[in-house]
Amino acid sequence: MVQQHKLLVVLMALVFGVVAGCSDTKADTGSQPPPAPKPSARPSTTPLAAPPADGDLPRGGRQIFPKYQLVGYVGLPGSPALGPLDKDLEAKASQLETLSKAYAGSRTPLPVMELIVVVANGHAGKDGQYRSRLPDAKIQDYLAVARKHRMLLLLDIQPGRADILREVKVLQRWLKEPDVGLAFDPEWAVGPGQVPGKVFGHTTGAELDSIAAYLAGLVAQYKLPEKAFVFHQLSVRIVSNEKALKQHPGVQIIKSVDGIGGRVDKESTWRKLTTTMAPGVHTGFKLFYKEDTRHGALMTPAQVLALKPRPEFVVYE
Repeated sequence: MVQQHKLLVVLMALVFGVVAGCSDTKADTGSQPPPAPKPSARPSTTPLAAPPADGDLPRGGRQIFPKYQLVGYVGLPGSPALGPLDKDLEAKASQLETLSKAYAGSRTPLPVMELIVVVANGHAGKDGQYRSRLPDAKIQDYLAVARKHRMLLLLDIQPGRADILREVKVLQRWLKEPDVGLAFDPEWAVGPGQVPGKVFGHTTGAELDSIAAYLAGLVAQYKLPEKAFVFHQLSVRIVSNEKALKQHPGVQIIKSVDGIGGRVDKESTWRKLTTTMAPGVHTGFKLFYKEDTRHGALMTPAQVLALKPRPEFVVYE
């Protein structure tokens, strides 16, 4: 299976000086990957619109499911290897709006901008945590566009060696907003002495539960609408004791199945990973514009929606 070659490909990525996102493979190695973002005090030049009226979700109400079908793009500024949200946000928002309608069915489409705000690196960095953080000014730029188009913003974390809950808490000023959720890429969460990309990262159901509990506390404290919490998974080994993940008031937990390959391989990964879910967890499905199409045609919305259970969040990288 394609996923068995993942570590070899990522090691190639490290030679080029960057770990490539939350996909199984790196972007085309013929072009120089962009450097990891550096902290900056530069203020955002994008005016930040007011949050949704009455503290609701961007398109109304305070509950995500079953009303909404979530459809998203992933990205990092200046990094086309990591998804379509690298630049031209107004154009990408328009494309995402159109795409989301193809998945609506009987639901209301709710587009999602999933911004990678903590990026795993193949080098230690000044604090030895093997990750870089996106400046607040960039997060504000993306939130401004999301609000203009009435979309959710998800903040995606690839923590490297850093403690995941600590990285989540660093983002509290954004997570207090009614239209900002969280995503976690545990394949890039490594232990002491490990380097992202040289080994698979890992998390546990208990660790995921601690994140969900923290988000539930924010929802209660600030009287927020339901908050989306997505964790990405590409193989069984990435999450252990998943059943320790419990339901928490005000938090909708979504497991995004991220297997790469042709349709047969992706559906096989889907079947394996959707049988291990804890009660109350919703399903998500990721499609890769480059990596998937190296193995055949990209799955269509109709093919994705035919999966059982139905993916309630579909995201494109």
